[in-house]
Amino acid sequence: MRKNKVISAEEAIALIRENDVVTTTGFVQSCIPEALHAALEKRFVETGSPRGLTLIMTAGAGDSKGLGTGRLHHDGLLSRVIAANFGRMPKVAKAAQDNLIRGYNLPQGVISQLYRACAAGQPGLFSKVGLKTYVDPRHGGAKVNELTTEDIVKLVEVDGEEWLFYTATKIDVAFIRATSADPSGNLSYEKEALTLDCLAQAMAARNNGGIVIAQVERIVDDGYLLPKDVRVPGILVDCVVVAEPEMHRMNYGVMHDAALAGEIRVPVTGIKRMPLNERKIIARRAAFELPPNGVVNLGVGAPEGISSVANEEKITPYITLTTEAGAVGGVLASGSSFGAATNADCIIDQNQMFDFYDGGGLDMTCLGMAECDAAGNVNTSKFGGKLNGCGGFINISQNARTVVFAGTFTAGGLEIAVNDGQVRIVSEGKARKFVTQVQQNTFSGPYAVERSQPVLYVTERCVFQLTSEGLELIEVAPGIDIERDIIAHMDFAPVVRNPVPMDPRIFRDEPMELISDLLNLDLKSRVSYDGERNILFINLEGWYCRVKGDMDELRMTIVEACRKAGQRVNAVINHDGFRLNENLVDDYAGMVQYLQANYYATTTRYATSAFLRLKMEEALNNRGVAPHVFERKEEAQAFVSSTEDKKARKRISPAVASAA
Repeated sequence: MRKNKVISAEEAIALIRENDVVTTTGFVQSCIPEALHAALEKRFVETGSPRGLTLIMTAGAGDSKGLGTGRLHHDGLLSRVIAANFGRMPKVAKAAQDNLIRGYNLPQGVISQLYRACAAGQPGLFSKVGLKTYVDPRHGGAKVNELTTEDIVKLVEVDGEEWLFYTATKIDVAFIRATSADPSGNLSYEKEALTLDCLAQAMAARNNGGIVIAQVERIVDDGYLLPKDVRVPGILVDCVVVAEPEMHRMNYGVMHDAALAGEIRVPVTGIKRMPLNERKIIARRAAFELPPNGVVNLGVGAPEGISSVANEEKITPYITLTTEAGAVGGVLASGSSFGAATNADCIIDQNQMFDFYDGGGLDMTCLGMAECDAAGNVNTSKFGGKLNGCGGFINISQNARTVVFAGTFTAGGLEIAVNDGQVRIVSEGKARKFVTQVQQNTFSGPYAVERSQPVLYVTERCVFQLTSEGLELIEVAPGIDIERDIIAHMDFAPVVRNPVPMDPRIFRDEPMELISDLLNLDLKSRVSYDGERNILFINLEGWYCRVKGDMDELRMTIVEACRKAGQRVNAVINHDGFRLNENLVDDYAGMVQYLQANYYATTTRYATSAFLRLKMEEALNNRGVAPHVFERKEEAQAFVSSTEDKKARKRISPAVASAA
């Protein structure tokens, strides 16, 4: 006979014992089993039991005001917390900071993947995620206070490479959530915005001899759920609790949104445009980094605006936005729905998304920043006297091909005005973000330099780039004075060589026509041929080669122009303001080598940036190509003229000798 697993929340929570290890699902404000958290809180307040629990969770799961895991703050209920985010449960975070409970702040993806390790009976997880950050045992081992002494992160060497080994913690109780359950405990997720790690959590508890408690909205009859619709099979589920509607909201701000659940698709043309303020300026500038046909992750805060800008600029079809929670495609949601997406292409489990991220699947990420120092280190996990946690920041930032950190230049009261394309600082923020040394290292700048990872820092008034010498100021907003508005509000002096103005389109309250930049629609207009002097002018000023596809477009455009010329040409290339993804430097040099071998008679380049000249000379020399990179246009053209004169004299000399 089949067992009916539907019981009350009180009956389910009564199964939890003292000192159990409890894991719960939820992402920020979405997909939280609120009825289970409330029942656990109620039992403890009324009976003082169960005590000494260990709480394990990936992302924060609460409203930061006491709901979700914030309900578990009562003294004695928890003895240890292993989490990626503490900011959603401030009283629990305060207890950790006051040394009342032990705590570890691990990367979100690591915890997500550790569920699978637990399920498979493995001792832990090998990963490079966290190296050179506060998670690394050499820098704290992810411990959040002095009370926490046990090492659960170890530095190991495998085949001469450094790895971190994360110890798995066996799970006794799993709180998960779904939409529907049949009496046997089979679960489906048709009205949920995300599936998260529910399957892996259930396996981890079940295979450890623990219990799995599932909160659902409704019970359906046996045989109603189609096999492929069941995301968690009943063999893994011990108890099913039907929650009241208020306790089973899609998220704290939305009762239910069919478009976020993927039940329907809705028009997105009516999405409200952002006002032209500091957040939109930052989002617009960051949007210039979007890789065509690339996969992108956006963090919370200022980066969220990129989704709105992409929709406004009609470039959403040419990029794929994702969230670490598992949403792929569509228009990413913000606010209480952050982590979900309207009109998503698909929803995958969170641990699978982190597999994709950790393996290098992300072409670009844009993340927030609370602090940044001269070495390019970024802190988002512990600042302003608060323990916030890293969330998925470390997984994402360490493994994306390109990283853009986005945020206001200062915090706490910043007010700007944008008039006639000029930025004016009306009121400066009270707190500096660019500090001598970050309080906690959530992202290692030197490690990124070591791995040649391209990193930008975008603010409303300027843009920095990470170099081997530290942060370099590369762009400045119109109306901003470098000394008065930038350096005066930093605790360190950045490298300043030849910063250029930020694109003026960013500061006009009208569409930027960004699609032409992303799709290289203007490349043909950048290449012109002077037949009289046999010079091919290639103007790459301000152009950004983001991905290999950009380079292919450029090569084809140049080859087409050379073929029309009908002979080898003298190429003069303007690289002022040109930017090249660090991952493509060798490929770019290979393209130059190919063009020089097949189409160029002579080649000369000019760039005012000493750093760019150095990088190009190094890459071309490595390919055995004479670099000829000058600082000014006049020098480049003079070199071409002198080279042509020499060739002309060589052609004339034999004729003169014959006549004599």
